[in-house]
Amino acid sequence: MRLSVTVVAIVALAAAPFVTTTEAAADDVVQHNITYRARITGLARGALIGFRISDTQVNNANPTMLPGRTFEATGILTDPKEAGMRISIQWPYSASLHCEILVDDEIVIQADQFIAPRLTPAKDDPDYGAMNCGAPLSNATGIPMTEADIPVADMPAMDFSAPAPDQAAAPN
Repeated sequence: MRLSVTVVAIVALAAAPFVTTTEAAADDVVQHNITYRARITGLARGALIGFRISDTQVNNANPTMLPGRTFEATGILTDPKEAGMRISIQWPYSASLHCEILVDDEIVIQADQFIAPRLTPAKDDPDYGAMNCGAPLSNATGIPMTEADIPVADMPAMDFSAPAPDQAAAPN
């Protein structure tokens, strides 16, 4: 009987450091794996996809979005409610845009929008040809809030007089 009490005491002393370690781990920030998926159904040039890859960073991609192709990217966020994506296509094209945001492999946001064709560029509507999915990307630290905040050297050149070069011919 005395041997079992000694063994219990030794096990309790050996386990004491692990108890404090698990309490410290409970204070750590939980990070969530975010998966972004985008699909463009239709023939449209100039796809631009922006997505949040961390709590303070947003990334952009210009994938060649052929019919049937799905764009996928990942990020890690502490607050999954901050997951956001923006899909846009160039004027004068029209297409159906689809987005999905997965948090820890579970779809939490899904949206679809048809971008209708227009005869003239929508200079008064900066969101024409775009779909926002999830949280806005403009609230990330270091991200410009308006076009006026973007340095002129970083602004993309927009020439509405000529169509964009064919991206399908460019190698991936």
